[in-house]
Amino acid sequence: MEMKRPAGPASTELFGDLPAFLVEQALHRTQEVVNRLQKGLEEVVSKRKHMRGALEKHGLLSRDAALGCPQIPTTAATDGAYALERLLATDLVAAAAVAVEGLTPPSETRHWPEPRHKVFVAAEPHREDTATILRAMMLGEELVLAARAPHELVMLDGTLALPVIYFNQALHKAHEAKDLGCSQQFLARIPEYLQAYCSILKSIRSDKQFAGIPKYSTRREIGEKLGWPAYQDDRGILSLVLEAGEYTRPMPFAHPRTNDGSPTWHLYVAPLPAEVRALAEEALAALARVHVLYYKPHEGLPALRVELPYHVAANEQRLAVVLQGIRHQSAVPSMLEPYPLYLADRMAKAFARALPAFRQVAVQQVASRAHMPIENVFVALHGYRSERGR
Repeated sequence: MEMKRPAGPASTELFGDLPAFLVEQALHRTQEVVNRLQKGLEEVVSKRKHMRGALEKHGLLSRDAALGCPQIPTTAATDGAYALERLLATDLVAAAAVAVEGLTPPSETRHWPEPRHKVFVAAEPHREDTATILRAMMLGEELVLAARAPHELVMLDGTLALPVIYFNQALHKAHEAKDLGCSQQFLARIPEYLQAYCSILKSIRSDKQFAGIPKYSTRREIGEKLGWPAYQDDRGILSLVLEAGEYTRPMPFAHPRTNDGSPTWHLYVAPLPAEVRALAEEALAALARVHVLYYKPHEGLPALRVELPYHVAANEQRLAVVLQGIRHQSAVPSMLEPYPLYLADRMAKAFARALPAFRQVAVQQVASRAHMPIENVFVALHGYRSERGR
């Protein structure tokens, strides 16, 4: 029986390797998704006035103009990426952390010397948990770059709780795979990573603010407080409810807890020196005081989830600097996030995509130097699986 495929060049490119009946069934199910999305959006729009009233009643709704108009701050952002090529004979791994300066105010004269990045490339023995360790090392280098940035507002691409999650996973695995180069580097640099993390979470210096701005979030601190629909997160609802220039007053970060009420976040630092354990406790204590707000800088842009250290969230002058910086860096409608975060994300993604090119260079050089049949080289260094992440 001959399989028919949807006509047209776009359909051929997208669905060329799929049976026609599978495509038709998927398109039919897509209509169900459309109906559900439409219903959810219409529900929020119909209740928008009521939701705004609830925000005002609980003292959660405010405007950036109420904070005054501080001088436009200098800004920077960090991001990172990792990639892993599973070759027949070994694993080729790479990780990079990058920092990018934002649009510079006209009066700015300070200089941030190069390099503003950190790169790790290595051939590793096959291990199941290499990606876990590589990802944590990448994030640690992002924190170091952020802590060193000589700017008034430094934005991190992700939630401020992410380092605890990734570090804890990697600390468990790194002790079991000490033959990995990324494990050795991660364990050697974990004190510096935690020191940078503490300085970000505590944010003591009044001339330097830190903010975590995740692209994706399932958090519902406001929704749970006000009884909003459970099938939509705060950011999705507030993107439709808030007007340009409005933000929600900072409120405590919703910390996951066990059944007995104790925090679930922890760091496996028992095998490490006492000074590292002290840094871990300091970081966890500061994380427990993190606050969150949502800010819509301009019409046509989504509300941004902004996670702030307590000393920034509790000080209106410092909060004004954060919102002014985000607003100034979010002037282009085609970018759904502040400019330096957008550019850092582009760089990080490009690095991860480039790993096959690095592999090709390595294969060519090994083939030119190896004293063995060339077909053995290409078989041994043949890639059969790739992993990427940020």
